[in-house]
Amino acid sequence: MALSGIQTKQIMVKSDGDVMYEIFRYRPHHIADMSPKYIKGVDLHDGHEWGTVGSIITWTFLHEGKPKVAKEKFEAVDDEKKSLCYKVIGGDILEAYKTFLITVHVDTNGEENVVTWTFNYEKLNESVPNPDSLMDFLVSMTKDIETHLLKD
Repeated sequence: MALSGIQTKQIMVKSDGDVMYEIFRYRPHHIADMSPKYIKGVDLHDGHEWGTVGSIITWTFLHEGKPKVAKEKFEAVDDEKKSLCYKVIGGDILEAYKTFLITVHVDTNGEENVVTWTFNYEKLNESVPNPDSLMDFLVSMTKDIETHLLKD
């Protein structure tokens, strides 16, 4: 059984892909209002601006019914491709994974857009499950954001 892995999931969204990308990059702290069932808060922990390489954000969220925390550092931003990469540097996820990178990419094509989440990870040991439930969590959160955007 491999300790390292890559997992990807795509979600078709009808909401404006440019707005979705802007939320992930510049306004992640608004996601708590858009997906309150999952996200309890997002704080800028270190750095002067949201969405800049090197800035650190802290997420408080409910995963599998339990309160969790994740501290993430913005590793890469590509506005042309609408792609962001975060490295998990603290919190509950690192209790099971040695390394965990999260990439979100928003492909904007007319009325239907695609949000792609990708995990690159290394488990601490073979008994750690693949991060399927974390991926399902992000898919549900993305759908909540879409529903919120379509209401406005």
